[in-house]
Amino acid sequence: MLPYLFKLGPLTVYPWGVTLSIAILLGTLVATKLARKINMNSDQILDLAIVLIIGGVVGARLFYVFVYEPARYIKEPLQIFALWNGGMVYYGALIGGFVTGTWYVREKKLPFWSLADVVAPPLALGYGIVRIGCFLNGCCYGKPTTSSIGVIFPYLEGTPYLDQVPRYPTQLFSSLIGFILFGLLLYLWRKKRFDGQVFLVFLIMYTIGRSVVEYFRENLLVFGPVTVSQLVSILIIIPAVYFYWRRSRKTEKKPFRGDQK
Repeated sequence: MLPYLFKLGPLTVYPWGVTLSIAILLGTLVATKLARKINMNSDQILDLAIVLIIGGVVGARLFYVFVYEPARYIKEPLQIFALWNGGMVYYGALIGGFVTGTWYVREKKLPFWSLADVVAPPLALGYGIVRIGCFLNGCCYGKPTTSSIGVIFPYLEGTPYLDQVPRYPTQLFSSLIGFILFGLLLYLWRKKRFDGQVFLVFLIMYTIGRSVVEYFRENLLVFGPVTVSQLVSILIIIPAVYFYWRRSRKTEKKPFRGDQK
């Protein structure tokens, strides 16, 4: 575990924040390069990245506040803005970014499905990078295990260990899924048969992978053994499969050129 990287006076640099920054920078770089291949304006991609980041951060925070600890934040509403204390959910970031991104695309009259395909690989890459930060931070840990891969996770700096029981390093499971998915999406991006295919495959594969990881992870249960993230996965994968089926039927196989206006 590495609760913090270094300190500069009152400033503490945490690994989660650093990995998030790296994910944003590399993700934006990848998206810009992909956009150039379909003759899209780089400036528009940079603007879209800002919109996605804002929506993602707000969505990630609000999801955590209203789903995981609503009672606490009702009593202490100003703590909602204390992002440095932790409390972000990837599904919230995905939903928030989708809402603000869709708004931006509509306002600028840009091709939705082509842009969705452009941002899908960076989303997978960013997920893989940020989960490394989660591992170093000791959050998002797994269930107890007696296997050789078990890790003892602390809370944040200055707090005692969660317990002395080894747990699954589910952060690294998630990170591996993100990196594998990133490679697969880049390959699919060059071979895709219709606009939107890469993005929809990302949603389908990510929700499946996330649901599997949830089996090993400590998380909030909502219906019997079903966790919050597994429930959200179901709500996302159903429309994703439907749109994949619909668009694959309506689109003939043709060379990749992006959406036609």
